Amino acid sequence: MAFDFRRLAVAFAGTAAFLDLYAPQSLLPELAREFRVGEAVISLTITASMIAVALTAPFAGSLADVVGRKRIIVAAAFGLCLPTAMLAFVGSIEGMFFWRFVQGLFIPPIYAVTVAYIGEEWPPAEIGPVTALYIGGSVLGGFGGRFIIGNAAELWGWQQSFLALAAVNLACATGIALFLPKERTFKKIGGLAQSLGKMAGHFRNRRLVATFAIGFAILFSIVATFTYVNFYLAAPPFGLTPAALGTVFTVYLVGVVVTPLSGSWVRRFGNLHTLVGGTACSIAGLLLTLSPSLLTVIPGLALAATGLFIVQATATSFLPIAATEATASAIGLYGTCYYVGGSVGAFAPSVIWKNAGWTGCVSLVIAVEILIALLAIRFWFVPARLSDRQA
Repeated sequence: MAFDFRRLAVAFAGTAAFLDLYAPQSLLPELAREFRVGEAVISLTITASMIAVALTAPFAGSLADVVGRKRIIVAAAFGLCLPTAMLAFVGSIEGMFFWRFVQGLFIPPIYAVTVAYIGEEWPPAEIGPVTALYIGGSVLGGFGGRFIIGNAAELWGWQQSFLALAAVNLACATGIALFLPKERTFKKIGGLAQSLGKMAGHFRNRRLVATFAIGFAILFSIVATFTYVNFYLAAPPFGLTPAALGTVFTVYLVGVVVTPLSGSWVRRFGNLHTLVGGTACSIAGLLLTLSPSLLTVIPGLALAATGLFIVQATATSFLPIAATEATASAIGLYGTCYYVGGSVGAFAPSVIWKNAGWTGCVSLVIAVEILIALLAIRFWFVPARLSDRQA
């Protein structure tokens, strides 16, 4: 059987979409010292990108429903290189916020449009596995950004670490341009106004609205966990350096291996059972991070991350099934809710961190993850017509 380069391109797109978004997390303690600000302010470097993503995600999807898929994905992937490189030259916290915001503008055309591409270009039985491969690429990107930034900063300084990240951006964009074929089954919607009208109709679909809320809660949980764990591990008794904090994110590599398997689990057990299992895995991992031993915290973070990646892959693969039309705009709306959740997850736990530390943050995230499971149990019923599409 010939190698399917489309799948490789999808993995590149997942990596590109998430390479930059969380990358500064491993530098947060150092950047806070550099710019002489506290945890709540420096966490806005994560929030800035997510606000941009949340604002533009539905419009990126609507535009793609009109003009097509590949050209938007490729243009955005190359576009990400510029603001990433410019972060190397900022001299103030305001400059950091600005270029992080610009980064966020280029992420939805990759994220939302690639998921729509998958839903249209593969047969229904393959949507789950290919989406899981895409999420696996995104997990690799999430790890790679933090790892590259943390270790490059240790070697050359935090400014040069952003130039190293921009070079990886360029490599991913080139891979997408070379290996992603032009869409074949795309059906153009008449115009942008019509596409926006169909987007509004998504709010009448209870399965979609519940999935939007689940998306909010997923990224809230991921960002809250992997933002504040840096402050937890940088403080005594751990005292980890930026390079060590970047290396901690090797826990994401477990997700790179496990998440692609979730597609087969969805086919075997269904979306709901796979999501609930992923949630339980994540909660168990979070409880382990309360240990004062790094040898227990690291496996706990691996379990917490892997469980959430399974939940994310399951929710994302459910979107093209639940959306009856205008798939890209539905995914764009999901992206808005997802990244609004991430924005809140980066900033809101700062109050709990100040008053209850890591234990309080863990308690908050567990409560949110229980809500994820309850929403899916209540709303993820699949009528026979949609079940046929999954078969």
